[in-house]
Amino acid sequence: MCGIAGLVYTDRSHPVDVELLEGMTRSMAHRGPDAGTTRAWAGAALGHRRLSIIDLVTGDQPVVNEDGSVAVVLNGEIYNFRELRGELQARGHRFTTRSDTEAIAHGWEEWGPGCVERLHGMFALAVWDTRARRLLLARDRAGKKPLYYVHDGERLAFASELKALLHDPALKREVEAQSLDDYFALGAVQAPRTIFKNVHQLAPAHRLLWDNGHVHIEEYWDVPIGAAEAMDEGAALEEFTALFDDAVRRRLVSDVPLGAFLSGGVDSSAVVASMARELGDPVVTTSIGFDETAYDELPHARTVARHLGTDHHEMVVRADAAEVLPRLVWHLDEPFADSSALPAYYVARATRDRVTVALSGDGGDELFAGYQRRYGLNRLESRLRGVLSEPVRRRIIRPLGRVYPKADWLPRPLRARYVLQNLGTSFERAYFADLSIFRDDERAWLLTPEFQRAVAGHDAFAAFARHFDRVRDVDPLSRLLYVDLKTWLANDILVKVDRMSMAVSLEVRAPLLDHRVIEFAARVPSVLKFRGRTSKYLLKRHLEARVPASVIHRPKQGFEVPVGAWLRGPLREMAADLLLSARARQRGIVDARRVGTLWHRHQSGMHDHASQLWTLLVLELWHRTFVDRDPRDGALR
Repeated sequence: MCGIAGLVYTDRSHPVDVELLEGMTRSMAHRGPDAGTTRAWAGAALGHRRLSIIDLVTGDQPVVNEDGSVAVVLNGEIYNFRELRGELQARGHRFTTRSDTEAIAHGWEEWGPGCVERLHGMFALAVWDTRARRLLLARDRAGKKPLYYVHDGERLAFASELKALLHDPALKREVEAQSLDDYFALGAVQAPRTIFKNVHQLAPAHRLLWDNGHVHIEEYWDVPIGAAEAMDEGAALEEFTALFDDAVRRRLVSDVPLGAFLSGGVDSSAVVASMARELGDPVVTTSIGFDETAYDELPHARTVARHLGTDHHEMVVRADAAEVLPRLVWHLDEPFADSSALPAYYVARATRDRVTVALSGDGGDELFAGYQRRYGLNRLESRLRGVLSEPVRRRIIRPLGRVYPKADWLPRPLRARYVLQNLGTSFERAYFADLSIFRDDERAWLLTPEFQRAVAGHDAFAAFARHFDRVRDVDPLSRLLYVDLKTWLANDILVKVDRMSMAVSLEVRAPLLDHRVIEFAARVPSVLKFRGRTSKYLLKRHLEARVPASVIHRPKQGFEVPVGAWLRGPLREMAADLLLSARARQRGIVDARRVGTLWHRHQSGMHDHASQLWTLLVLELWHRTFVDRDPRDGALR
């Protein structure tokens, strides 16, 4: 796991700003504390920060081919590098290191841009061909590793983190209003946009080719789209178990200590159970819990750890978010409203005390339908939508949804007003609304008239619409899973895991997001994913033979923190100082009176506005970190 950066100039005689590149790589030292190197050629330079995992002696980057004409920097891991190495050696290529990165350099020589399709792993990479003056940038299929870039025709700059690009004082930190509107809706900026104008993300499963100043971007992989196969449950279980155990086995290659996160839920338990079968020594597992019983999964994790005989470690988290949150905002780079970033940071920090690599259960919910309330309610609404005529939904149900009491004390998806609003619109927009922190009408109520004019014509649903359109002909659950993989997983879950693990220099590997497992899950009929009221049916059937049933068949418990209670208690003073400050009012984004309304209603205890207030709190902290001050100063302390 590492941080990568680079500069390439259309004019090969242009002086390379090595000092800038070194500053960019220094800003990502947390991603690679073991080494930092840069290398320059005529009109180009690559930089790298290394967290040593494989080939501790000869694995420093950039890695080059035999004659030095091709150079590669890699953030991530290539799990099939040994097979690629053997194939390339048989074709006459000579290797000088034991690293996975060198296979990419020779793969470029042999297959050009097509080398990316042959890689199994998590990666963001750059290949510089000095003779052809061509640059390849690519991200892995699921989007586990990030890659940002700026291109102005004269120069292309790229880096693993946005703050590295901001090290360039010439880059204006001008907020993109449409990205901010997406943030208010979904709690995260949606790729390929970023929060800043003229700065972009390379989307997952995409590659960028720069050829003497010309940029071409293309998608090189997608989840197989089509009708699910007729599949016998027993055969499906057998195929999944073989694929999944192989994915875990491939992720156990490491020259440094390795362990796993263990929440006690289905996904992480499946990973640890498979690891326990593969490793000779007990798996080092780490869990966190909270004083608040409703959010504490430690007893379940303890049950799994005892059953599998792991070397288990626990940590109880208390509300020191006022101290930690500013630092996490700096690591996250962009406004990010998912409060589970806090426990993700805590579990990564606790895990890093003992190991350098950890396996996680990320991806299980999005592949095998784990969000029971989300998918179950959508299925119910779809049935009701089919019973009610379109004129009734448009003329009666939709207007009723605007005036019906909110019932703020209920979980948001179950509030009658929101259910009525969903019935009055399409299947796709109803799902988008359920995921939104501020729905369309709520954003119209909250945002200032000048900000609304700045985003005029922008529809935050567009980030979902293009993915829904690709899977219009498959069953409803498969459509939702595809969209979740492309949006929620890529722009929220994987961002959180990458930034919070890299904040403590921990590499995290996700076997369930092996692209072969993703492709298999796409073929599995929906009835083997969500059966009756049972979510993740196939994954739970797989796990029944490996861990106690009490762990498998219990209500889903999200990886959450008690934000609502914290905002009324230990975070109250900090939150009030930020949300109700003169500086926040002067930004002209949200109506200060209405923020005050949300705040006082929440403090009364009669309403729960935790997610909305957290979204606003993080945004104000982000502005103070990246707009009001120079991010090159480092994390706030």
